Amino acid sequence: MGSFASVDMISVDLLVIGGGINGVGIARDAAGRGLQVFLCEQGDLAQHTSSASTKLIHGGLRYLETYDFKLVRHALIEREVLLRSAPHIIWPLRFVLPYHRELRPRWLIRAGLFLYDHMGGRKILPGSKGVDLTTHVAGNALREGFTHGFEYSDCWVQDSRLVVLNAMDAEQRGATIRTRTACTGLERRSSDWLVSLEDQRTGDRIKIRAKAVVNAAGPWVEQVLNLYTGGQPGYRVRLVKGSHIVVPRLFDHHYPYLFQNSDGRVLFAIPYEEKFTLLGTTDVELDSIPTQLKISDQEVAYICEAASGYFKKAVRSEDIVWSYSGVRPLFDDAAQTASNVTRDYHLRLDQEGAPLLSVFGGKVTTYRRLAEETLDLLARPLSLREPHWTSTSHLPGGDFADGNFEGFVAECQRRFPGLPGMLLHDYCRNYGTRIYQILEGCQQTRDLGRHFGGLLYAREVAYLMEHEYAETAEDVLWRRSKKGLRLSRQEASDLAEWMAKTTPHGERNP
Repeated sequence: MGSFASVDMISVDLLVIGGGINGVGIARDAAGRGLQVFLCEQGDLAQHTSSASTKLIHGGLRYLETYDFKLVRHALIEREVLLRSAPHIIWPLRFVLPYHRELRPRWLIRAGLFLYDHMGGRKILPGSKGVDLTTHVAGNALREGFTHGFEYSDCWVQDSRLVVLNAMDAEQRGATIRTRTACTGLERRSSDWLVSLEDQRTGDRIKIRAKAVVNAAGPWVEQVLNLYTGGQPGYRVRLVKGSHIVVPRLFDHHYPYLFQNSDGRVLFAIPYEEKFTLLGTTDVELDSIPTQLKISDQEVAYICEAASGYFKKAVRSEDIVWSYSGVRPLFDDAAQTASNVTRDYHLRLDQEGAPLLSVFGGKVTTYRRLAEETLDLLARPLSLREPHWTSTSHLPGGDFADGNFEGFVAECQRRFPGLPGMLLHDYCRNYGTRIYQILEGCQQTRDLGRHFGGLLYAREVAYLMEHEYAETAEDVLWRRSKKGLRLSRQEASDLAEWMAKTTPHGERNP
């Protein structure tokens, strides 16, 4: 994260362009196999698509209707692999799908859930079942008429933290991670690439000599290809905007919902950050990436109308406390509607000279598998012989005994009895066993340093700056955490001012 000023040229095996989930997953896998890896990201990690998901590790129940069976199977297998690797930021959910008699028939839903239960070799998560919504707690919040439904399993993920943890692990295994660093030029040579990078903070420039390049720039994948003469995409990316809204809690239980909509799409309603409900998502075709990406009035109306069709309490636009939007860089499979475009990934390897591999599409759930396939394709040109390893590994903080999160929380409460239980639970959920590093020497709340509001203290912010690439208040409040939901504008401004006067090691600047 330092300056380029004193460096003329860096030589690596693999340069990865893009700090979203696919880029960091590839960097981590490659570094763990002994390759010299350099990753550059023009903004913050997970600043765009990878922090704008519905926060699910799931097979994608609705993709069965478009016969995308391979994607669903692969995603269901990955669901339990990822749950084991990061049980602090990924945890099981039991979704409730109310039966709507005017939409999909009950037998079709049952058949889909049967496939969902059995396609991915499920071992940890419980299977689906029918439920009586007149007695089930999830029925209390629903409008009259929804008397039957189904329960099924999927998982929640703190998506932007998943990205950061992959980047941290890659760096711990020898990779170089550079945020706020744009790729400005690609020159292909017979045996390597000469890549130009520019630090977006200082303007410093550097050249990277790489044996291979991975273009994991997400929505910008085609722009990266156009940086060098002869760059022909081969595949095309289809830009589809997805938006979500967050409103005050709509129900008092822990079950999320999957609602069918009359247009054939689905809507998620998920308990969020204890006091809120997350609702989404939309599918809006874009011709280009807008400079200011935000939810439209039409998307707000769509989500509110769809949710209000199920909940007793109507959802109104004035209820919204936060919204976010992202651009999905989907592989263009010529589907007629945005909602039917495949969510699977496609990898294009160009070996007319030094290899260039470009990533089109993909889901958070399948990022690890995508990384493995990427390294398999590059194994020959990079003389890579090390085997797959990520399926049995833990991400930073996920190495507590048997993945037993509640037992881990209880242990932390015994170790730090003077700290509030809510704060410890928050730290355990975000950092896992890294909590011991954050709270070293802390036994009372005053040991955590300045209090910025909510559960945010200086000790946590300093840790994020030193170890998790956080540089701005937005990085801390909306990507490393969602504590921005509980801080006022003035408190967020105070945090920004404090960070500007603090080094990444937690020391105050003069």
